[in-house]
Amino acid sequence: MTHPLEKFKYCPKCGSANFAINNVKSKKCSNCGFVYYLNPSAANVAFILNDKGELLVVRRLKDPQKGTLDLPGGFTDSDETGEEGVIREVKEETALEVIRSKYLFSLPNHYLYCGLDIPTLDMFFLCEVKDLSLLQAGDDAGDTKWIPLESIRVEEFGLDSIRKGLQMFLDQYTKSSLI
Repeated sequence: MTHPLEKFKYCPKCGSANFAINNVKSKKCSNCGFVYYLNPSAANVAFILNDKGELLVVRRLKDPQKGTLDLPGGFTDSDETGEEGVIREVKEETALEVIRSKYLFSLPNHYLYCGLDIPTLDMFFLCEVKDLSLLQAGDDAGDTKWIPLESIRVEEFGLDSIRKGLQMFLDQYTKSSLI
């Protein structure tokens, strides 16, 4: 895997090629002094339960981990809050309208994208949706299904952060403590 900073050859401020590694998360231009920091991209993940205590999961339509199970979610746009991002991503991937979201926890992650190891900060939300009958896979979700919490096999989920977050969710929360 290539560290993303290795691909930055020129200073984005002055264009100089004297743009070198400063430390593990930054590069510095020796001409103008500009320091570029590689900070994590914000991502969001939704836990959506139905009245039977089943969790909504999607199947990844694209790489990384194409074909594996996932939870609805994705990257937060630069003009969105985490809550706005999870609402938009749930709508795009499932056609469901989030009417309430509750932040639960976050996890650092690395997302392999086009051969680059992109650092992310994944924010996990418990989401309540308006009308489950509207459920339909969309965007980069190949299909959707409901799985009873007791039947979830964390190892079937392709992304590390999702597996870790799902295990935390299953370990720390019961249906009665989520509402």
